[in-house]
Amino acid sequence: MTTPAPHLLCILDGVGLGRPDEANAVHLARTPHLDRLFATAPWVALAAHGRAVGMPSDADMGNSEVGHNAMGAGRIIDQGAKLVEEALASGQLAAGPAWGAVVGAARSGTLHLIGLLSDGNVHSHIDHTLQLLALAAAAGVPRLRVHALTDGRDVEARSAPRFAAQLEAALAALRAAGVDAAVACGGGRMHITMDRYEADWAMVARGWATHVHGQGRRFASLEQAISTLYAEDPAVDDQWLPAFVIGDFDGIHDGDAVVLTNFRGDRAIELSAAFVAGPGFTAFDRGRCPRVTFAGMMQYDGDRALPPRFLVAPPVIDDTVGARLAAAGLPSLALSETQKFGHVTYFFNGNRSEPLPGEARVELPSDNLPFNQAPRMQAAQITAAAVAGVAAGGHPHIRLNLANGDMVGHTGDLAASIVAVEEVDACVGALEAACRAAGVVLLITADHGNCEEMAQRDKKSGAAQRGPDGALVPSPSHSLNPVPLILVDPTGRWALADPPARALWPTPAPVGSVARIGGTLLQLAGLPVPAGWLPGLLRGLD
Repeated sequence: MTTPAPHLLCILDGVGLGRPDEANAVHLARTPHLDRLFATAPWVALAAHGRAVGMPSDADMGNSEVGHNAMGAGRIIDQGAKLVEEALASGQLAAGPAWGAVVGAARSGTLHLIGLLSDGNVHSHIDHTLQLLALAAAAGVPRLRVHALTDGRDVEARSAPRFAAQLEAALAALRAAGVDAAVACGGGRMHITMDRYEADWAMVARGWATHVHGQGRRFASLEQAISTLYAEDPAVDDQWLPAFVIGDFDGIHDGDAVVLTNFRGDRAIELSAAFVAGPGFTAFDRGRCPRVTFAGMMQYDGDRALPPRFLVAPPVIDDTVGARLAAAGLPSLALSETQKFGHVTYFFNGNRSEPLPGEARVELPSDNLPFNQAPRMQAAQITAAAVAGVAAGGHPHIRLNLANGDMVGHTGDLAASIVAVEEVDACVGALEAACRAAGVVLLITADHGNCEEMAQRDKKSGAAQRGPDGALVPSPSHSLNPVPLILVDPTGRWALADPPARALWPTPAPVGSVARIGGTLLQLAGLPVPAGWLPGLLRGLD
């Protein structure tokens, strides 16, 4: 171990490198601090999507979970999307004991599949749901019900009709084969069910009322529900569709089986807890609580073994940056607001919930409202806490997440996203000043792109698309763009190991995965980069 260099990792969530045009909130925002750093500080581009972060293919967007996993692990870990795809293709899922328990219970009841109806491959993939339906029918399950959560966040804002058509076609084929298969209910992912970090249990309670008790406005079909809700509120997108119930669905009952088809953990934990917890559950009044055989697509929280039954084993991520710092006796500090707090703690630490030895944590509550209504979020408060931590010393490693670029970007609101980026830029300026004053090395990066691509783009030309009214067609999803890694070193001890990028556009080729940040943090901590990790991004000048 060499002498540690105190350092701060600043993750600008959802701020990627993209085409500088009318759809790029980063380009349109007034960002004097980032502009100066891109012009004067050494920086490189890093890949934050696809196989570079353990996704099945390079057509798959990165996300905050896999980005923080990769940074904290220092290497590329096969992620949930890829593991589920492989388990289905190999037959491992169908041969597993969890699937056996589910279909065994459902042969005398109903199998309910609850999950995000999307091909975003961030929380789920519709192909997984369709394959589970086929497997259940082949196993002799007589009655299948799908609880469809509409997306509009990891895919186009109003893409639900496309997924509804795919699902209904599959269900019609099953019915033709003699299986009682139908849609049960649904609603927008940000209105029901998919809360995270216990920020808004009322969202989960609304989902419970819909899924379990069959409460909600009734429609004859999924397509009718979506088209009617679209027509009644032209501004609403799929994230926020009100809860609805299809046909005569009357809820989940004793003896049924339930599978939560999402593979990503953060927005699956709370509903899982509501299903598997005993009478001591107090987050909300569940009312009638059916005795069911419940399984998650994966285990969403290994520390709490939640849920205890799962179809595919989650990735095993040990020997992380956090574990190495703790073993070396180096204190660390992790900061974020609620919406990304689990990312700089749980995901960064290899899906471990409990703090590591010497790890301090600061969480500020996020607002419980659409983030375009308060695009500054808690960034200034998180920054102030980090600045205080830098000035006080005592934590050789500090990491924080500024959530604005991602959370506001997901609303599809370009004007609000510009405000969000300007707030983030002011925070970067404050962090830079604090680090320079204290002799702390500052690394500025992102976990994936989002707000730099606020409109859908033509796949050939890359130009932002406009609708018949001339307005940009919003894109609330993550992007496939690389992200920056900017080095601010007031000590003069470090340089980038790779040639620095010279310009923002054309976007520079990535010098590797965001997983290289893990080795970089160990370099700054004075610790060796383990065999099997990707190389760090720095070289010493001592």
